[in-house]
Amino acid sequence: MEKSQICENIRKVKSKIEKTCRKIGRETSEVTLVAVSKTKPASYIREALECGQIEFGENRMQELEEKIPQFEPAQVSWHMIGNIQTNKIKLIADKISWVHSIEKLKYLKEFEKRSNGNKIKALIQVNISGEKQKGGVEPEDLAEILKSSTDFEHVKVCGLMGMATFVDDPEDVRHEFKLLKNLFDDHQKFNSGSVNLRELSMGMSNDLEVAIEEGATMVRVGSEIFGARNYD
Repeated sequence: MEKSQICENIRKVKSKIEKTCRKIGRETSEVTLVAVSKTKPASYIREALECGQIEFGENRMQELEEKIPQFEPAQVSWHMIGNIQTNKIKLIADKISWVHSIEKLKYLKEFEKRSNGNKIKALIQVNISGEKQKGGVEPEDLAEILKSSTDFEHVKVCGLMGMATFVDDPEDVRHEFKLLKNLFDDHQKFNSGSVNLRELSMGMSNDLEVAIEEGATMVRVGSEIFGARNYD
């Protein structure tokens, strides 16, 4: 994909975000675009950086570990958005800004242990689709993990993340986004110490407008920016 195409794609996605925000009376600044660069070469990330994009998401810990050294630390804000392997946390914990996919307290403890002083913003992934393969804590277990996460020094629990069911019509999953927003609102009472719920990561290329309408503050967009995924 040519640089000009990546820049144009970013512009189109940002325009879509802006249009949706304007429609519902939200400020565009309330929604952060995370460009999901998983399976894409570092050259694509460089091209997106030149277009002003600085937030990038990866879902494979090993791929993230390989990409991080190819950029200056100040250039990129890295988001770990995929499945977490405890034994690989030490490879990235001192280099990333965000982790979206926390579903166990032990992951938070390991990130804290391996942070080397790095400040990490963490999101608790909640299973809003009912599909076990998507991972995440069950809604009824969210309070327990929040109550146990108030004493970290370097890890801050900043919000929730959810992955909706993949459907052709985004309206079919609006109720899943509503569920996550309701959980977000209902669990504000657990804000204490290192827990301060303020971010809601939900919505991807196919359903970001509905997610924003339901309160998303972060959307994770890959294919609409970089094209279809490349799998070996």
